[in-house]
Amino acid sequence: MLAGAALVVGLNSPAATTDSVTATTPSDPPPPATAIPPSFSELWRAPSPATPVPIAAGGGAVVAEGSRVSGRDARTGAERWSYTRELSLCTVAAAFGRVLADYRNDEYCSELSSLDATSGARGPARTLDARPGTRLVGDGPVVATGQDYLEAMRSDLVRTAEYGNVRALEEPDDQPRTGCTFSSFAVAPARAGVLETCPGDGSDRLTVLRPDASSGDKPAFDFSTVLGVSGARLIALSGERAAVLLPGRPRLLLLDRAGARVGEVPLSVGPAVQEPQDGVARTTRGGAALYWWTGAATVALDPETLVPRWTLPNALGPGVEYDGRLLVPVQGGLADVDPRTGAVARTLPVDRAGYVGPVQVVAQGEILLEQRGRDLVALGPAR
Repeated sequence: MLAGAALVVGLNSPAATTDSVTATTPSDPPPPATAIPPSFSELWRAPSPATPVPIAAGGGAVVAEGSRVSGRDARTGAERWSYTRELSLCTVAAAFGRVLADYRNDEYCSELSSLDATSGARGPARTLDARPGTRLVGDGPVVATGQDYLEAMRSDLVRTAEYGNVRALEEPDDQPRTGCTFSSFAVAPARAGVLETCPGDGSDRLTVLRPDASSGDKPAFDFSTVLGVSGARLIALSGERAAVLLPGRPRLLLLDRAGARVGEVPLSVGPAVQEPQDGVARTTRGGAALYWWTGAATVALDPETLVPRWTLPNALGPGVEYDGRLLVPVQGGLADVDPRTGAVARTLPVDRAGYVGPVQVVAQGEILLEQRGRDLVALGPAR
């Protein structure tokens, strides 16, 4: 399962010491889901506070805590590979078929390593200008978020765009605005959006970048527009639309690719919508819809127009598609939902041992991986 450890020490940085243990055998991913079981039961669990969402990659699961990232067998939790540095993890994500591990070096989360998701073998690495609290979101581009700066990168981790408070501008006028504060983010193929507050605007501004068309530290844009309200939040992007949650009575503002307003759609989501501290709305994308968790309800959005289709109240997370159905975390289990209509057929029992907080879930074949706070929990179907 595990190869011998490779100890690597950077020539100029003692803190760059790494311990890399790669897998020696091919992964054995779980079989695909072929039916909705009567229930799910816990198979294993592990602390994983550095994964904001559960990661299913390389046929297995990824766990991250402290300074260590490891690839696990999805069914047993057995470790297949690991990667450790003498630095603390800021955040871990998966993109481009790799695991991206971002480590803190002094005041910045500047040390980004990529690992093959199946073997743990090291791939491209680079230096970021991200600060603690950053998230790595998207899968082409990947965006490193921040309070006043973001950067986008392609699959080889080469930076394709940066926006905001750039530390070393090539040209003074490359960035269109200064002194802005970023509050929420969303990514779609070839697009990256940020909701910001800038001096002199008087209200929130939505900016959508085109990272692949940017040059150096001069970003390219689909649009940047003042919204006329304060306290808005960017929820999602598609290829042609942006969805913004407006303050006050819950409703979504939809904008087209040029920033023109398409319309406002009221939402019936129960209690006030919660704002994630990291500025990234809790969403999962499936074949039928984009599922957004408001903090109390799951809303299915059309994957292209972002128009809401249905709302499921009393949810603990956005859910995951599984054998043509949608499984949504709820108190006591998983709601078995028709992804086209939102109709609930039944609730599959899951014993979460008293845990009542948010639950994000992904599928690795027939195995479900739930992120419950600081823990990753693997669930197997009842036989």
